[in-house]
Amino acid sequence: MINIVFSANIFLGIYCSIFGIIVYFIRYVKPELSRDEDIIFSTICLFYGAILIFHGWRLDPILLFSQVLIIIIMTAAKWENIRLRGFINS
Repeated sequence: MINIVFSANIFLGIYCSIFGIIVYFIRYVKPELSRDEDIIFSTICLFYGAILIFHGWRLDPILLFSQVLIIIIMTAAKWENIRLRGFINS
């Protein structure tokens, strides 16, 4: 059963999917910053975002908070990784 309810899980899913697309398109915008594992990472982000959009209505507040923390940590780690790649290539 798919029950899409417009709540915080939709925002998290869309944010995670957009972040995955941005990481994927780094390959075309700045190819010197991209690595092969970025394809895998962006695919996982897209699947994770889709799962949050379609099945996030089942999350209770504690699980939703844990998903928020996971996405924040993932975004910060990947952003720092890409930033450090820029320092190495400069």
